[in-house]
Amino acid sequence: MDPALNNLTCTLDSVEATRALGATIAGVAQQGDTIALRGDLGAGKTSLAQGFVCARLGDVEVTSPTFTLVQTYGEGDQEIWHVDLYRIEEEAELEELGLEEALGVALVLFEWPERMEEDLPDDRLDIRLEHDRCGGRHAVLTPRGTWVDRRLDLTS
Repeated sequence: MDPALNNLTCTLDSVEATRALGATIAGVAQQGDTIALRGDLGAGKTSLAQGFVCARLGDVEVTSPTFTLVQTYGEGDQEIWHVDLYRIEEEAELEELGLEEALGVALVLFEWPERMEEDLPDDRLDIRLEHDRCGGRHAVLTPRGTWVDRRLDLTS
């Protein structure tokens, strides 16, 4: 089945709305899930991650891992990895990040997942954050694998 047939779209009229979308997704995410955040610079990937992490762990300072590449939050059955692959240029660099210890165990949020497209789990939620022609933003969510059967209520 074509994953695009299951696309969900929502309008994001503010940073708060983007964070709220992250919180909504956090409510249905399960430990071991992968979420791939796609979009241009400034599209809202980190804002969505902030809403997600804070919804799962409370008031936590969530920053972009652009320079550290990986930021971890929580521990044990509450561990979240926030990964930014923007600066990754070669596959060998991916191996150095130790992602294999997180995938399938921790919740993993990838910014710039295109850098490892072939190695992403098939069971994931893809989120494309886009600017529209009117200066606003919207998100297109494409559930894959077990995400297809989950109820994502984007009306609130």
